Amino acid sequence: MALLPKALSRLIESFERLPGIGPKTAQRLAFYLLHVPEEELNRFADNLRNLKSRTVLCSVCKNVGETDPCGICSDPSRDKTVICVVENPTDVLSVERTGRYKGLYHVLHGAIDPLNNIGPDELYIADLLKRLKLSDTAAGEIILATNPTMEGEATAMYITKQIKNYDAKITITRLAHGLPVGADIEYADDVTLTRALEGRREY
Repeated sequence: MALLPKALSRLIESFERLPGIGPKTAQRLAFYLLHVPEEELNRFADNLRNLKSRTVLCSVCKNVGETDPCGICSDPSRDKTVICVVENPTDVLSVERTGRYKGLYHVLHGAIDPLNNIGPDELYIADLLKRLKLSDTAAGEIILATNPTMEGEATAMYITKQIKNYDAKITITRLAHGLPVGADIEYADDVTLTRALEGRREY
């Protein structure tokens, strides 16, 4: 970096701190921005500044939005008896794209991961339990939509135990994991095939 101007090398270092961005990609991004028109660069800078100043964390579901409560929580047409628990705000976008789910959400902002010192207290699990205890929240079903990883499974099991200790009447469901559309059974791993069998339904 010694041959580069400080402003450019510092921008490259900033890009390298982003997840999934390696040194070469960081350099390409920095040099690309160096050559874009100043007006476009200013818009990019404004968007970065607005990322913090014009977004809020919903006090109800912990999703990122423009208002508190967010648009989903304040939508009277949503089914308030169903709460879908996801790991990250991007998971909400994925579920919403299906157009089939009309309930509410709760975003944990991660999963239990002891190897990285992430325990239940570092997630918004306690806030989910508080939601269930509110008199105006008549949740009948909790959909655990955490990722099908070791961390996601551990998180789902922990939440299930906590909810059952609070109210055994609440129905707890888990997203079915199995074969993706277009996949061949012969190439499926044991875990995926097992989940597909467990998640089978009447045809």
